[in-house]
Amino acid sequence: MENINNKVEKNHEQIFANCVEEAKRANYIPQGAFENYRVKRGLRENDGTGVTAGVTNIGNAHGYVVYEGEKIADDGKLEYRGMNIVSLIDGFSSEGRYGFEECVYLLLFGKLPTASELDDFCALLAEKRHLPLGFNENILMKAPSPSIMNKMAMSVLALYAYDKNPDDTSLENMLRQSIEIIARLPVIAAVSYRVYRTYFHGKSLNIHMPKDELTTAQNFLRVSRSSKTFTEEEARLLDLCMVIQAEHGGGNNSTFSCRVLSSSGTDTYSAIAAAIGSLKGPLHGGANIKVQEMFDCIRPLVTDVNDDEQVKYVINSLLRREIGDKQGKVYGMGHAIYTKSDPRAIMLKKYAEDLAIKKGYGDDFKLLEAIERLTPQLFNEFKGIDKPMCANVDLYSGLVYRMLGIPPEMYTPLFAIARVSGWCAHRIEEAQTANKIIRPGYKCISKPMEYVSLDSRK
Repeated sequence: MENINNKVEKNHEQIFANCVEEAKRANYIPQGAFENYRVKRGLRENDGTGVTAGVTNIGNAHGYVVYEGEKIADDGKLEYRGMNIVSLIDGFSSEGRYGFEECVYLLLFGKLPTASELDDFCALLAEKRHLPLGFNENILMKAPSPSIMNKMAMSVLALYAYDKNPDDTSLENMLRQSIEIIARLPVIAAVSYRVYRTYFHGKSLNIHMPKDELTTAQNFLRVSRSSKTFTEEEARLLDLCMVIQAEHGGGNNSTFSCRVLSSSGTDTYSAIAAAIGSLKGPLHGGANIKVQEMFDCIRPLVTDVNDDEQVKYVINSLLRREIGDKQGKVYGMGHAIYTKSDPRAIMLKKYAEDLAIKKGYGDDFKLLEAIERLTPQLFNEFKGIDKPMCANVDLYSGLVYRMLGIPPEMYTPLFAIARVSGWCAHRIEEAQTANKIIRPGYKCISKPMEYVSLDSRK
């Protein structure tokens, strides 16, 4: 009987192997086809600029100018509703306040709140932050996932079942749903992580409840940590990370995914879950994990972070595919939009350096600065080109999270916790203004094929 089972299993393996080969043949497209039909791969122009797919009032990521058809590098700038994030961050920081809630208000309503409006909005978020009755037990604790991002997407979809009016796409209803998701997603992520620790790492399960008087950043640290404790400096740095990752224009992959689904008239939960799935990808939100993996590889190879020759050696080793994941990439360097500078990286460096020194990560911080300083020239020499390159926010965000004691499994979920505010703003704008389903064209190049009866096929 055992031999028969083994034979059947081998047959199944061979059957699947044959399926894989058939799938390879079916999904082959000649590279020249994209040029022949003038297809904008990745919705990018030949010079790397994005194909204009819409208009928005919400966010603008600026990294270059186009003058007489030529792309020219420029200092990076990120605006939320027309406000430079540098001004926003320096503003609330100088007043000794947390900024994420104010940032969410700005993205949703297009203006900075008054003191009373901000108090009211924070109270509303606090009320909505508590998960529906039974949600922890029935959704978060059942079917635990090794991916927190997948669990977050599943949980957002599950919120549909707890909503008495889930499919209504009126402004009033979408705004209610958006505020609820923005408030609840940090708690969902934190509790999902607590469950993950128990089921996959054998840790004790203790679930903490958020407190109404705490900010989003404070509550995330409270709920995600066994001790429920955190310092004010830690919470403010996490708050800063959330502000700089809250929005990045309508063309980034996850936001565009949200807008594509929203254009079909689907519900809010489906649109946000799709955005989470997009952000999970290593070419998008998962990039910060790749930076940390790269750093863990090269850190032991640099005995003196002040020795540029040592740093150059490991950078060249990365480019030559000799170390790391051997993809020839220096993760955290370069960006699709930013050329001379990424304002998010600049702000993160500015506010994180002191904590890095205090927590004993001063040399790690210096190594990242050396990578940022040396990589552009080495990359251009290796590629034989002359192209501006800057550090992006991922170069420093991983170290910041490590300083805060946040595990790598939560790096991308934290990105989603911040970016959901931008997603919701874009969903509302798309549903209120576009009124047309997004439906780009694809050129089909398959050859005509006639039906052949089953017994005549070879």
